Amino acid sequence: MPMRTRSIAIVAAVLAVALIAGVAATPAFAQQKPGKLKINLKILQAYIFIDGRAMGDLVWSGHDWKLPAGDHQLSIYNYGYKPYHRTVTIESGKKLTIDVTLEPIGGDVSGPFGRIQIEGAPNNSAVLLNGKTPDYHVGHSDEFNHNWVWKQELFVRPGNHLVTIVKDRNEIWSGEVSVAENQRTIINVKSGQQAEDDCERCRTLTSVPRFKAGLASATVAVAPTTISSFAASPQQINCLDSSRLSWQTSEAVEVSLEGDKVDASGEKLVEPHATTTYNLNAAGPGGRVQQSVTVNVNTEVVASLSAAPSEIRYRRIGDRVIEHGTSTLNWSARNANAASLDQGIGAVNATSGSRSVQPAPKQTATGPVSESVTYNLTATNPCGGRGTASASLRITGSIEPVPEVVLASVFFPTDYPDRNNPSLGLVASQKRALGLLVDGFKKYLEYDANAKLHLEAYADERRSTEYNRELSGRRAAIVKQYLVDAGLAADQITSQAFGEEQPLEQSAVEALESQNPNAAPANRARNKRGDWLAHNRRVDIVLRPTGTRSLRYYPHNAADSDILWQVPKPSKGKVEQAQ
Repeated sequence: MPMRTRSIAIVAAVLAVALIAGVAATPAFAQQKPGKLKINLKILQAYIFIDGRAMGDLVWSGHDWKLPAGDHQLSIYNYGYKPYHRTVTIESGKKLTIDVTLEPIGGDVSGPFGRIQIEGAPNNSAVLLNGKTPDYHVGHSDEFNHNWVWKQELFVRPGNHLVTIVKDRNEIWSGEVSVAENQRTIINVKSGQQAEDDCERCRTLTSVPRFKAGLASATVAVAPTTISSFAASPQQINCLDSSRLSWQTSEAVEVSLEGDKVDASGEKLVEPHATTTYNLNAAGPGGRVQQSVTVNVNTEVVASLSAAPSEIRYRRIGDRVIEHGTSTLNWSARNANAASLDQGIGAVNATSGSRSVQPAPKQTATGPVSESVTYNLTATNPCGGRGTASASLRITGSIEPVPEVVLASVFFPTDYPDRNNPSLGLVASQKRALGLLVDGFKKYLEYDANAKLHLEAYADERRSTEYNRELSGRRAAIVKQYLVDAGLAADQITSQAFGEEQPLEQSAVEALESQNPNAAPANRARNKRGDWLAHNRRVDIVLRPTGTRSLRYYPHNAADSDILWQVPKPSKGKVEQAQ
């Protein structure tokens, strides 16, 4: 291709690419047009951080910064003044001007002193001391780089210090620097070497202003970071109690309590569950310090338990408890938040309390009772403390069978009691039988206080129905009166007169005689009718509500049985004698 033609083609291609690129880039370029930030600040050594970037000081960088449109975080530092923080909004293609005034921090810094000199660092790089965030800023490299007639000095307390030099977002150099009293430590940033020299001026200084700058001189005296107080009140606590931690720091930009960020000065309530040492850390350009305080926690639980009275009575008859005493448990626990009692009681108030208890004996067999039951209190706290206490309660008494009530039917002589002698006819042997009944029934009433005796009175068939009903009624009345006179309550006894109705059949009498342990004499056994009549002159006794009935065995062996059995009506004299 000829040279001229090739040149024209190249030029045309370049123009086409440029045209296309220009058309495509124009809108985006217009959107990304930066703006400017202008800062009016009379302190020329002040150092500017924007979005965390070390931008420079107002001497070397001037007062204007070109920034992308949008929000930016502005921080301005000058040691000896309070930092300035603000969010600024930059508009595309526009200039934002702000006026800034830094508030000075008063007070000189006292010695002893050492000095740090920084050489070989890039101009306008920030110097951070004992930390790597902007809050640890103490100046810039051009303030501390020579020892000529015009001094540029960074005074610090003797000791080890972390020095970090940054520019923009780049860490230029960082290292531990040892500074001795009245000595000058010189850092060569380029070589990384450190050297020491005498600091004669350090010897003559007792106190130095935090910041002082001249035309070609600068002095920064970094105040030491201190914890002036860190205490716990009280320092000795019980579990569940709290202690108040209080602290006071100075010259700190970061303060933490057990790793949590806190204010430079403040208070905090703590509730440790074990003896705990709390560490307070304070960090600032003047160094990093730590203090500790220990809160001693008493985890011991003191528990007490008593039972009053310490002995109770227990009495059971059959399946019914007649007497069952109660006792009161009283307890207390110190330094506890949970407590429980055994024997099926469970959780109780942890501090103190009382509970009525009524333990039953384990014994089930009849006989005297003498047992002890022990109650155990366990009290705990979340600190691992545990306390126990015990109280014993004695159970005395008895377990008795159901008392036997001897129920025997009461038999009467022929035609007694009669109308003229309504209280005559209850002979001695039948009184003894009723006496046994009374003794047993009184004991039985302890088992069942609602028990009653029911009297069913009969007569033989030899008189009219009306007469026999009256006769049987008198028999019931005389038995009841005897029982009342023996100590039973009248309302515990009921009666019913059947007369000659519902008599025992002859076969029933024969069956009774065959079972009777007191065999009938031969003459009575031969006289079937006489024996039948004798069996029907009686009062049966029924125990209610059980329905148990009296035995109808005729008292053939009783001394007065002849009077009872005699078929004709015996004389009054004989009955009186038998009675």
